[in-house]
Amino acid sequence: MTTTESATSTAAAPRAEVRFPPGFLWGAATASYQIEGAAAEGGRTPSIWDTFARVPGAVVGGDNGDVACDHYYRMPDDVALMASLNLGAYRFSTAWPRVRPDGGAPNQAGIDFYSRLVDQLLGAGITPWVTLYHWDLPQALEDEGGWTNRDTAYRFAEYALTLYDALEDRVPYWTTMNEPWCSAFLGYTGGQHAPGRQEGVAGLVAAHHLMLGHGLVVDELRRRGSTADLGITLNLTVADPFDPTEPADVDAAHRVDHLWNRVFLDPILRGSYAEELPTITAGLTWQGRAWEDFVQDGDLALISTPLDVLGVNYYHGDGASGRPHPADDLLGSRVEAPSRSVRSPFPGGGDLTFPRRGYPVTGLDWEVQPEGLTRLLVRLHEDYDVPPIYITENGAAYDDAVSPDGSVHDPERWGYIGSHLRAVHAAMAAGVDVRGYFAWSLLDNFEWAFGYGQRFGIVHVDYETLRRTPKTSALRYADVAATSTLVDDR
Repeated sequence: MTTTESATSTAAAPRAEVRFPPGFLWGAATASYQIEGAAAEGGRTPSIWDTFARVPGAVVGGDNGDVACDHYYRMPDDVALMASLNLGAYRFSTAWPRVRPDGGAPNQAGIDFYSRLVDQLLGAGITPWVTLYHWDLPQALEDEGGWTNRDTAYRFAEYALTLYDALEDRVPYWTTMNEPWCSAFLGYTGGQHAPGRQEGVAGLVAAHHLMLGHGLVVDELRRRGSTADLGITLNLTVADPFDPTEPADVDAAHRVDHLWNRVFLDPILRGSYAEELPTITAGLTWQGRAWEDFVQDGDLALISTPLDVLGVNYYHGDGASGRPHPADDLLGSRVEAPSRSVRSPFPGGGDLTFPRRGYPVTGLDWEVQPEGLTRLLVRLHEDYDVPPIYITENGAAYDDAVSPDGSVHDPERWGYIGSHLRAVHAAMAAGVDVRGYFAWSLLDNFEWAFGYGQRFGIVHVDYETLRRTPKTSALRYADVAATSTLVDDR
């Protein structure tokens, strides 16, 4: 049976409806560089993604975000579209190079754009949720070392407070960082993402400074007596050994858990790094120093400033192996990837591989493992003192085709979303305090190093005309958002 047949047969089985509690927040999410366009307009200056997208081989097809979905100019229509889909909330990121170009003085034109967006959302009855950093660091700050430079954390706090001062009266939810794992380890260790550096344990230095920036902002807003809900969004995984009887695979899963999950969970929620992390990274240095040498007194107290919410992004689990496997058996091998050479994003991870385990896969060759989300949420509830959780991103890329009548049917995506909503509901039944769900993404958009070839949106975007067409998944999700009830995810 093929993975597609497996997914279809699973989705076709009748399933009981599930109801979410009153007040559960239903939304969709986007990111500034992925949708805004207007890359050199309104005072905006280059980000690291503007620069990286022009590196030969860094992005499939040589794509970039210069135009993207043209949201900068089509924003009022996009908000009206959200309202038509019954969204109760919209999670969007603000572009640092638009608000404080080159990391310098505030730019009123950029601030005004986000102020207009917030007003449009409120006028449509949609709750605005701001993410302050979704990877578009000003290139001028990267030229000074980027997130390996401790000063960037303080520049981030300046930028964050500029926006907070402008929008605090209208925005009830604030996320400091989105997926700092990607910023740190894909950006500074492996080179898969901007700025494309491949400097090993520098990723841990960057991770620490990203968390420091987060802590500086939350601490300052606490001092100001902020009544907003403050949090951070982490992309977390369930790391299982590919073969639990193989010691090398058990060790591989252990390393992945530390270098993906605990590297952020422990400092943020416990105020300390896991004791084994220095052992895992022993002997690795950056600029002649171990990464722990970049941790200063008082940092962890700032990083662990209490949160009001924890955002969880989940796309797939991981079956980790410490042994070699045939190339075609490895996840990711069946999708067009950037041609630029990269390294492992796991400093101290050893010879990690991620073989196929027989699950259905998405268009990005990612495994579909909804029960992993249930286990992840229960683990957070049991192992950490977590604040209320929101699923701030969840979704899948599939090859969508526009029908002759102009509609876009995407049953695989709806099956993915529905099965993960059931996984969230199961975690809530087990006692986990989950209060909302955001589909990723509202629109098809620039999918980072994969360019425009991978579509995550519940709304189709024709990149020639920029026309928006809600897919079947959007219409089904609108029904769920209106009723807080999932009747059928076939």
